[in-house]
Amino acid sequence: MQFGIFTVGDVTVDPTTGRAPTEHERIKAMVAIARKAEEVGLDVFATGEHHNPPFVPSSPTTMLGYIAAQTERLQLSTATTLITTNDPVKIAEDFAMLQHLADGRVDLMLGRGNTGPVYPWFGKDIREGIPLAIENYHLLHRLWREDVVDWEGRFRTPLQAFTATPRPLDDVPPFVWHGSIRSPEIAEQAAYYGDGFFANNIFWPKEHFQRLIELYRRRFEHYGHGSADQAIVGLGGQVFMGKNSQDAVREFRPYFDNAPVYGHGPSLEDFTEQTPLTVGSPQQVIEKTMSFRESFGDYQRQLFLMDHAGLPLQTVLEQLDLLGAEVVPVLRREFEALRPAHVPDAPTHTSLVAARAQNSTVVAQ
Repeated sequence: MQFGIFTVGDVTVDPTTGRAPTEHERIKAMVAIARKAEEVGLDVFATGEHHNPPFVPSSPTTMLGYIAAQTERLQLSTATTLITTNDPVKIAEDFAMLQHLADGRVDLMLGRGNTGPVYPWFGKDIREGIPLAIENYHLLHRLWREDVVDWEGRFRTPLQAFTATPRPLDDVPPFVWHGSIRSPEIAEQAAYYGDGFFANNIFWPKEHFQRLIELYRRRFEHYGHGSADQAIVGLGGQVFMGKNSQDAVREFRPYFDNAPVYGHGPSLEDFTEQTPLTVGSPQQVIEKTMSFRESFGDYQRQLFLMDHAGLPLQTVLEQLDLLGAEVVPVLRREFEALRPAHVPDAPTHTSLVAARAQNSTVVAQ
Protein backbone atom coordinates (compact mmCIF):
# COMPACT_ATOMS: atom_id res chain seq x y z
CA MET A 1 0.00 0.00 0.00
CA GLN A 2 1.21 3.49 -0.85
CA PHE A 3 0.99 6.43 1.52
CA GLY A 4 1.54 10.00 0.50
CA ILE A 5 0.30 13.54 0.33
CA PHE A 6 -1.54 15.61 -2.21
CA THR A 7 -1.72 19.37 -2.55
CA VAL A 8 -4.13 21.70 -4.28
CA GLY A 9 -1.57 24.52 -4.19
CA ASP A 10 -3.83 27.19 -2.71
CA VAL A 11 -2.49 30.60 -1.73
CA THR A 12 -4.45 31.36 1.41
CA VAL A 13 -4.09 33.97 4.15
CA ASP A 14 -2.81 32.61 7.44
CA PRO A 15 -5.61 33.70 9.81
CA THR A 16 -3.23 33.86 12.76
CA THR A 17 -0.91 36.39 11.08
CA GLY A 18 -3.04 37.97 8.37
CA ARG A 19 -0.37 37.25 5.77
CA ALA A 20 -0.58 35.17 2.61
CA PRO A 21 2.53 33.73 0.96
CA THR A 22 3.53 35.06 -2.43
CA GLU A 23 3.09 32.76 -5.41
CA HIS A 24 6.85 32.26 -5.46
CA GLU A 25 6.88 31.29 -1.78
CA ARG A 26 3.99 28.90 -2.25
CA ILE A 27 5.56 27.15 -5.23
CA LYS A 28 8.85 26.75 -3.40
CA ALA A 29 6.98 25.49 -0.33
CA MET A 30 5.33 22.75 -2.40
CA VAL A 31 8.76 21.59 -3.54
CA ALA A 32 10.02 21.59 0.05
CA ILE A 33 6.98 19.57 1.10
CA ALA A 34 7.67 16.97 -1.60
CA ARG A 35 11.29 16.61 -0.49
CA LYS A 36 10.13 16.27 3.11
CA ALA A 37 7.65 13.57 2.09
CA GLU A 38 10.49 11.44 0.76
CA GLU A 39 12.67 12.22 3.79
CA VAL A 40 10.05 10.94 6.25
CA GLY A 41 9.42 7.75 4.26
CA LEU A 42 6.23 8.52 2.35
CA ASP A 43 5.66 6.98 -1.08
CA VAL A 44 3.76 9.56 -3.13
CA PHE A 45 3.59 13.29 -3.77
CA ALA A 46 0.70 14.51 -5.93
CA THR A 47 -0.08 18.01 -7.12
CA GLY A 48 -3.35 19.41 -8.38
CA GLU A 49 -3.83 21.39 -11.58
CA HIS A 50 -5.51 24.80 -11.49
CA HIS A 51 -5.54 27.76 -13.81
CA ASN A 52 -7.14 30.36 -11.59
CA PRO A 53 -6.27 32.27 -8.43
CA PRO A 54 -5.80 31.54 -5.60
CA PHE A 55 -4.03 28.41 -6.88
CA VAL A 56 -0.53 28.16 -8.34
CA PRO A 57 0.03 24.68 -9.87
CA SER A 58 -0.91 25.42 -13.48
CA SER A 59 1.89 23.24 -14.87
CA PRO A 60 2.12 19.98 -12.91
CA THR A 61 4.70 18.28 -15.15
CA THR A 62 7.05 21.26 -14.79
CA MET A 63 6.85 21.05 -11.01
CA LEU A 64 7.09 17.25 -10.90
CA GLY A 65 10.08 17.25 -13.25
CA TYR A 66 11.86 19.67 -10.91
CA ILE A 67 10.98 17.50 -7.92
CA ALA A 68 12.10 14.36 -9.75
CA ALA A 69 15.60 15.80 -10.01
CA GLN A 70 15.72 16.30 -6.23
CA THR A 71 14.31 12.96 -5.11
CA GLU A 72 15.19 9.30 -5.58
CA ARG A 73 12.27 7.14 -4.47
CA LEU A 74 9.18 9.34 -4.38
CA GLN A 75 6.35 8.42 -6.74
CA LEU A 76 5.27 11.58 -8.55
CA SER A 77 1.63 12.00 -9.42
CA THR A 78 -1.16 14.48 -9.94
CA ALA A 79 -4.17 15.06 -7.79
CA THR A 80 -5.97 16.17 -10.93
CA THR A 81 -4.88 16.32 -14.54
CA LEU A 82 -7.68 18.01 -16.45
CA ILE A 83 -8.66 15.47 -19.07
CA THR A 84 -11.48 17.75 -20.22
CA THR A 85 -9.60 20.95 -21.07
CA ASN A 86 -6.09 19.66 -21.83
CA ASP A 87 -5.29 18.29 -25.26
CA PRO A 88 -4.81 14.49 -24.96
CA VAL A 89 -1.82 14.75 -27.31
CA LYS A 90 -0.11 17.20 -24.95
CA ILE A 91 -0.90 15.03 -21.92
CA ALA A 92 0.53 11.98 -23.69
CA GLU A 93 3.77 13.73 -24.58
CA ASP A 94 4.25 15.71 -21.36
CA PHE A 95 3.81 12.71 -19.08
CA ALA A 96 5.91 10.41 -21.26
CA MET A 97 8.71 12.98 -21.07
CA LEU A 98 8.30 13.21 -17.29
CA GLN A 99 8.28 9.42 -17.08
CA HIS A 100 11.69 9.26 -18.77
CA LEU A 101 13.17 12.03 -16.62
CA ALA A 102 11.91 10.40 -13.42
CA ASP A 103 12.98 6.87 -14.43
CA GLY A 104 9.39 5.66 -14.28
CA ARG A 105 8.39 7.21 -10.93
CA VAL A 106 5.28 8.73 -12.49
CA ASP A 107 1.55 8.17 -12.62
CA LEU A 108 -1.35 10.56 -12.98
CA MET A 109 -4.90 11.10 -11.84
CA LEU A 110 -7.35 12.27 -14.47
CA GLY A 111 -10.33 14.37 -13.52
CA ARG A 112 -12.69 17.09 -14.69
CA GLY A 113 -11.69 19.52 -11.95
CA ASN A 114 -14.05 21.64 -9.89
CA THR A 115 -13.62 25.07 -11.49
CA GLY A 116 -16.35 25.79 -14.03
CA PRO A 117 -14.77 28.83 -15.74
CA VAL A 118 -11.74 26.81 -16.85
CA TYR A 119 -13.78 25.27 -19.68
CA PRO A 120 -14.33 28.43 -21.77
CA TRP A 121 -10.78 29.59 -21.02
CA PHE A 122 -9.61 26.57 -23.01
CA GLY A 123 -12.39 26.69 -25.60
CA LYS A 124 -14.55 23.95 -24.09
CA ASP A 125 -18.16 23.71 -22.94
CA ILE A 126 -18.72 22.60 -19.35
CA ARG A 127 -21.98 20.95 -20.43
CA GLU A 128 -19.82 18.49 -22.39
CA GLY A 129 -17.70 17.60 -19.35
CA ILE A 130 -18.46 13.89 -19.25
CA PRO A 131 -18.28 13.31 -23.05
CA LEU A 132 -14.99 15.24 -23.13
CA ALA A 133 -13.55 13.07 -20.35
CA ILE A 134 -14.60 9.87 -22.12
CA GLU A 135 -13.44 10.81 -25.63
CA ASN A 136 -10.20 12.49 -24.58
CA TYR A 137 -9.12 9.55 -22.47
CA HIS A 138 -9.92 7.09 -25.25
CA LEU A 139 -7.50 9.03 -27.45
CA LEU A 140 -4.86 9.32 -24.70
CA HIS A 141 -5.07 5.58 -24.05
CA ARG A 142 -4.40 4.88 -27.72
CA LEU A 143 -1.60 7.44 -28.06
CA TRP A 144 0.40 5.66 -25.39
CA ARG A 145 -0.18 2.18 -26.80
CA GLU A 146 -0.11 2.62 -30.58
CA ASP A 147 2.94 3.91 -32.43
CA VAL A 148 0.82 5.38 -35.23
CA VAL A 149 -2.67 6.72 -34.57
CA ASP A 150 -5.45 7.78 -36.90
CA TRP A 151 -8.19 9.56 -35.01
CA GLU A 152 -11.40 11.45 -35.59
CA GLY A 153 -13.74 12.54 -32.82
CA ARG A 154 -16.07 15.33 -31.75
CA PHE A 155 -13.79 17.56 -29.74
CA ARG A 156 -10.46 17.99 -31.53
CA THR A 157 -9.06 18.10 -35.03
CA PRO A 158 -8.44 14.70 -36.64
CA LEU A 159 -5.06 12.95 -36.45
CA GLN A 160 -3.55 11.18 -39.43
CA ALA A 161 -0.62 8.80 -38.99
CA PHE A 162 0.34 10.62 -35.78
CA THR A 163 3.05 9.41 -33.39
CA ALA A 164 3.27 10.92 -29.90
CA THR A 165 6.86 11.46 -28.79
CA PRO A 166 8.64 10.39 -26.75
CA ARG A 167 7.17 6.94 -26.52
CA PRO A 168 6.43 5.73 -22.97
CA LEU A 169 9.42 4.43 -21.02
CA ASP A 170 9.92 0.69 -21.70
CA ASP A 171 6.75 0.89 -23.84
CA VAL A 172 4.73 0.92 -20.62
CA PRO A 173 2.44 3.95 -20.16
CA PRO A 174 2.15 5.70 -16.80
CA PHE A 175 -0.52 4.16 -14.61
CA VAL A 176 -3.75 6.15 -14.65
CA TRP A 177 -6.10 6.84 -11.77
CA HIS A 178 -9.51 8.34 -12.54
CA GLY A 179 -10.48 10.75 -9.81
CA SER A 180 -14.06 11.57 -8.97
CA ILE A 181 -16.06 13.32 -6.31
CA ARG A 182 -19.53 12.64 -7.65
CA SER A 183 -19.67 11.04 -11.12
CA PRO A 184 -20.59 7.37 -11.62
CA GLU A 185 -19.60 7.73 -15.30
CA ILE A 186 -15.98 8.20 -14.23
CA ALA A 187 -16.10 5.12 -12.01
CA GLU A 188 -17.44 3.22 -15.03
CA GLN A 189 -14.65 4.59 -17.21
CA ALA A 190 -11.96 3.50 -14.75
CA ALA A 191 -13.46 0.03 -14.55
CA TYR A 192 -13.73 -0.35 -18.33
CA TYR A 193 -10.01 0.23 -18.84
CA GLY A 194 -8.91 -1.63 -15.72
CA ASP A 195 -7.38 1.58 -14.37
CA GLY A 196 -7.36 2.84 -10.81
CA PHE A 197 -10.21 4.78 -9.22
CA PHE A 198 -9.44 7.52 -6.72
CA ALA A 199 -12.25 8.72 -4.47
CA ASN A 200 -11.50 12.17 -3.08
CA ASN A 201 -13.05 11.13 0.25
CA ILE A 202 -12.68 14.50 1.92
CA PHE A 203 -15.76 16.68 1.92
CA TRP A 204 -18.68 14.27 1.81
CA PRO A 205 -19.85 11.49 4.16
CA LYS A 206 -18.46 8.03 3.52
CA GLU A 207 -21.77 6.68 2.20
CA HIS A 208 -21.42 8.81 -0.93
CA PHE A 209 -17.98 7.43 -1.77
CA GLN A 210 -19.01 3.91 -0.82
CA ARG A 211 -21.54 3.95 -3.66
CA LEU A 212 -18.96 5.13 -6.21
CA ILE A 213 -16.33 2.60 -5.12
CA GLU A 214 -18.80 -0.28 -5.03
CA LEU A 215 -19.90 0.60 -8.57
CA TYR A 216 -16.29 0.72 -9.75
CA ARG A 217 -15.47 -2.62 -8.14
CA ARG A 218 -18.52 -4.36 -9.67
CA ARG A 219 -17.79 -3.03 -13.13
CA PHE A 220 -14.06 -3.80 -12.84
CA GLU A 221 -15.02 -7.44 -12.33
CA HIS A 222 -17.65 -7.25 -15.08
CA TYR A 223 -15.01 -6.19 -17.61
CA GLY A 224 -12.80 -9.13 -16.71
CA HIS A 225 -9.91 -7.36 -15.00
CA GLY A 226 -10.11 -9.46 -11.83
CA SER A 227 -12.41 -9.91 -8.87
CA ALA A 228 -14.10 -6.88 -7.36
CA ASP A 229 -11.78 -6.88 -4.37
CA GLN A 230 -8.76 -6.76 -6.70
CA ALA A 231 -9.80 -3.42 -8.18
CA ILE A 232 -7.27 -0.62 -7.66
CA VAL A 233 -8.69 1.97 -5.26
CA GLY A 234 -7.19 5.13 -3.83
CA LEU A 235 -8.58 7.41 -1.14
CA GLY A 236 -8.02 10.95 -0.02
CA GLY A 237 -7.82 12.00 3.57
CA GLN A 238 -7.34 15.15 5.60
CA VAL A 239 -5.53 15.38 8.91
CA PHE A 240 -4.09 17.77 11.42
CA MET A 241 -2.22 16.34 14.39
CA GLY A 242 -0.98 17.35 17.79
CA LYS A 243 0.54 15.35 20.59
CA ASN A 244 -2.97 15.27 22.02
CA SER A 245 -6.37 16.04 20.55
CA GLN A 246 -6.91 19.22 22.57
CA ASP A 247 -3.73 20.82 21.22
CA ALA A 248 -4.57 19.79 17.67
CA VAL A 249 -8.09 21.23 17.81
CA ARG A 250 -6.92 24.48 19.39
CA GLU A 251 -4.18 25.02 16.80
CA PHE A 252 -6.21 24.01 13.75
CA ARG A 253 -9.50 25.72 14.57
CA PRO A 254 -8.64 29.21 13.24
CA TYR A 255 -7.46 27.67 9.96
CA PHE A 256 -10.59 25.57 9.65
CA ASP A 257 -12.94 28.41 10.54
CA ASN A 258 -11.44 30.72 7.90
CA ALA A 259 -10.60 28.26 5.14
CA PRO A 260 -12.04 29.33 1.76
CA VAL A 261 -13.35 25.83 1.09
CA TYR A 262 -15.18 24.97 4.30
CA GLY A 263 -14.85 27.96 6.59
CA HIS A 264 -17.94 29.71 7.94
CA GLY A 265 -19.96 26.51 7.53
CA PRO A 266 -20.33 23.48 9.79
CA SER A 267 -18.35 23.54 13.00
CA LEU A 268 -15.01 21.76 13.19
CA GLU A 269 -16.58 19.18 15.49
CA ASP A 270 -19.46 18.48 13.09
CA PHE A 271 -17.15 18.30 10.11
CA THR A 272 -14.80 15.81 11.74
CA GLU A 273 -17.74 13.67 12.80
CA GLN A 274 -19.40 13.62 9.38
CA THR A 275 -16.41 13.51 7.00
CA PRO A 276 -12.97 11.86 6.93
CA LEU A 277 -11.25 14.95 8.36
CA THR A 278 -9.26 13.96 11.46
CA VAL A 279 -8.02 16.58 13.91
CA GLY A 280 -6.39 14.98 16.90
CA SER A 281 -3.54 12.81 18.08
CA PRO A 282 -1.54 10.46 15.83
CA GLN A 283 -3.42 7.54 17.37
CA GLN A 284 -6.74 9.10 16.40
CA VAL A 285 -5.49 9.50 12.83
CA ILE A 286 -4.47 5.84 12.79
CA GLU A 287 -7.85 4.69 14.08
CA LYS A 288 -9.89 6.77 11.65
CA THR A 289 -7.73 5.84 8.66
CA MET A 290 -8.01 2.16 9.55
CA SER A 291 -11.79 2.59 9.53
CA PHE A 292 -11.60 3.42 5.82
CA ARG A 293 -10.84 -0.24 5.12
CA GLU A 294 -14.04 -1.23 6.90
CA SER A 295 -16.01 1.19 4.71
CA PHE A 296 -14.32 0.68 1.33
CA GLY A 297 -12.49 -2.65 1.46
CA ASP A 298 -8.79 -3.24 0.87
CA TYR A 299 -7.27 -0.44 -1.15
CA GLN A 300 -3.90 0.53 -2.59
CA ARG A 301 -3.22 4.23 -2.07
CA GLN A 302 -3.91 6.65 0.78
CA LEU A 303 -3.12 10.32 0.20
CA PHE A 304 -3.47 13.03 2.85
CA LEU A 305 -4.13 16.73 2.31
CA MET A 306 -2.00 18.69 4.77
CA ASP A 307 -0.78 21.97 3.27
CA HIS A 308 -3.95 23.99 2.87
CA ALA A 309 -6.07 26.68 4.52
CA GLY A 310 -3.10 29.00 5.08
CA LEU A 311 -1.05 26.64 7.26
CA PRO A 312 2.55 27.89 7.31
CA LEU A 313 5.26 25.76 5.74
CA GLN A 314 6.99 25.00 9.04
CA THR A 315 3.75 23.67 10.51
CA VAL A 316 3.21 21.42 7.48
CA LEU A 317 6.75 20.06 7.74
CA GLU A 318 6.16 19.28 11.41
CA GLN A 319 2.93 17.52 10.48
CA LEU A 320 4.86 15.40 7.98
CA ASP A 321 7.35 14.45 10.69
CA LEU A 322 4.47 13.15 12.79
CA LEU A 323 2.89 11.38 9.83
CA GLY A 324 6.14 9.67 8.86
CA ALA A 325 7.28 8.74 12.35
CA GLU A 326 4.12 7.89 14.26
CA VAL A 327 1.30 7.21 11.80
CA VAL A 328 2.38 5.64 8.52
CA PRO A 329 4.58 2.88 9.99
CA VAL A 330 1.64 1.65 12.05
CA LEU A 331 -0.76 1.92 9.11
CA ARG A 332 1.62 -0.03 6.86
CA ARG A 333 1.89 -2.83 9.37
CA GLU A 334 -1.82 -3.00 10.15
CA PHE A 335 -3.06 -2.76 6.56
CA GLU A 336 -0.54 -5.35 5.37
CA ALA A 337 -1.55 -7.80 8.09
CA LEU A 338 -5.21 -7.53 7.07
CA ARG A 339 -4.82 -7.58 3.28
CA PRO A 340 -5.57 -10.94 1.60
CA ALA A 341 -2.79 -12.36 -0.56
CA HIS A 342 -4.80 -12.06 -3.78
CA VAL A 343 -5.34 -8.29 -3.41
CA PRO A 344 -2.65 -6.53 -5.49
CA ASP A 345 -0.19 -3.87 -4.44
CA ALA A 346 -0.39 -0.37 -5.84
CA PRO A 347 0.94 -0.41 -9.41
CA THR A 348 4.40 1.00 -10.10
CA HIS A 349 6.42 1.23 -13.28
CA THR A 350 8.50 -1.75 -12.16
CA SER A 351 5.45 -3.91 -11.48
CA LEU A 352 3.80 -2.88 -14.76
CA VAL A 353 6.94 -3.73 -16.74
CA ALA A 354 7.10 -7.13 -15.02
CA ALA A 355 3.41 -7.80 -15.72
CA ARG A 356 3.88 -6.90 -19.38
CA ALA A 357 6.82 -9.28 -19.67
CA GLN A 358 4.85 -12.05 -17.99
CA ASN A 359 1.89 -11.53 -20.29
CA SER A 360 4.18 -11.63 -23.33
CA THR A 361 5.62 -14.92 -22.14
CA VAL A 362 2.16 -16.40 -21.64
CA VAL A 363 1.07 -15.31 -25.12
CA ALA A 364 4.24 -16.76 -26.66
CA GLN A 365 3.57 -20.11 -25.02
